[in-house]
Amino acid sequence: MSEVNKNSLEKILPQLKCHFTWNLFKEESVSHDLEDRVCNQIEFLNTEFKATMYNLLAYIKHLRGQNEAALECLQQAEKLIQKEHIDQKEVRSVVTWGNYAWVYYHMGRLSDAQVYVDKVKEVCEKFSNPYSIEYPELYSEEGWTLLQCGTKQNERAKVYFEKALEEKPSNPEFSTGLAIAMYRLDDKRPKQFCASALKQAVELNPNNHYVKVLLGLALQKIHKEAEGEPLVVEALEKAPCQTDVLRSAAKFYRRKGDLDKAIELFQKALGSLPNNGYIYCQIARCYWAKEKQIQNTEDSDARRKREKVEELRKYAMNYLKKAVEKGLNPLDVYSNFNDLETEEYFQTVSNKAKRKQPHQRYSNFQEYHGQSEDTPVLHDLRALTISTLSTENGAENHIPQDAPNSWYFQGLTHKQNGDLLQAAECFEKELGRLLRNSPSGISSFFLPASELEEGSEARVQTAPLSELPHA
Repeated sequence: MSEVNKNSLEKILPQLKCHFTWNLFKEESVSHDLEDRVCNQIEFLNTEFKATMYNLLAYIKHLRGQNEAALECLQQAEKLIQKEHIDQKEVRSVVTWGNYAWVYYHMGRLSDAQVYVDKVKEVCEKFSNPYSIEYPELYSEEGWTLLQCGTKQNERAKVYFEKALEEKPSNPEFSTGLAIAMYRLDDKRPKQFCASALKQAVELNPNNHYVKVLLGLALQKIHKEAEGEPLVVEALEKAPCQTDVLRSAAKFYRRKGDLDKAIELFQKALGSLPNNGYIYCQIARCYWAKEKQIQNTEDSDARRKREKVEELRKYAMNYLKKAVEKGLNPLDVYSNFNDLETEEYFQTVSNKAKRKQPHQRYSNFQEYHGQSEDTPVLHDLRALTISTLSTENGAENHIPQDAPNSWYFQGLTHKQNGDLLQAAECFEKELGRLLRNSPSGISSFFLPASELEEGSEARVQTAPLSELPHA
């Protein structure tokens, strides 16, 4: 292909409606467990949604440099569209063809890229636009993709489903997508309104079991738990291995107080999503709640009670360590144990933990706790931020031995050296110190009894700044 044609291709590609032009991740990288979740959805979702997931999986494969695997995913998407959407196969293929063009372009196969650009053009010209069309099914495709890509995309997803419903107000696919987006934005809207949208989605799409569980959760939030639980039970019976059903049902039972059931469901979800730090953290939270239940009950056998408490605490700590090893930022565990439990938030946090600078992590933390709060924990986090910035800029040669964040830097050193267990232990001690005065009492998980009783702050001899990793 000539240079002129290559330049022409480069002008056309950004006009295509597909994953490469939708700004799905922006500055964020793909999370460790996103591919697992998408593959799970492909395995358990209804057939009509699988093409959408294959398109997303193709994009994920491309981002990881696996372009041949991306092409295989696009082939699967194309086959499903041809089979399931015979009457709309050309329009519904526009996104897949756009992805083909981009992947081939990045592989340097420009003539193949041009073939798929021409396919898109042939369809779009029927709608008086050479490379892009406005069509409800394409709005829906983008909406479903955005729902998979983190909490920051939920508002955008809602807008696209609303656009699709303007043209087809009774479409089950569009109604279901809108209801899910609204549920995830529930804190910003009346809960009763969210429940109504989910009820409508269940009526239009009774085979979507994930939506049934979300309706159960929405009813639980408005104090109609007895009405919501049968929906959760039904979903688990009909989709016993679907991870989004398992995770959401586990959340329902945790809120209900049936902690053993919640742990069982979370652990089952881990079978398909072994890299999901959020699930490990939620299991830890369940064990922590069980420990609190034991402590609040009367037991004539004090020794037995103490042993049970220690056992539950050990379980909780083990799962918290695993959550950190899977990428969950230790400082964000604080949010989890203070009822900031939106799962998309934790998925996003898990993504950011390994790539963001510590001062950026603090900004995320502050965003979810309100800018006006001025607690001792936030004071220490500010100190951590300032000290880290000094480290990055080489402002000092050594960390003072009484620095408030010495455990944190020791943890960074261990992590840089590949010793994740030692890193997790240091992060735990730093977190426990930060949370010493938290009303939840969570610091007891992270600090030894001697420190808790004496109120002392553990210190370690830290390495020179020149030897510390710039996180």
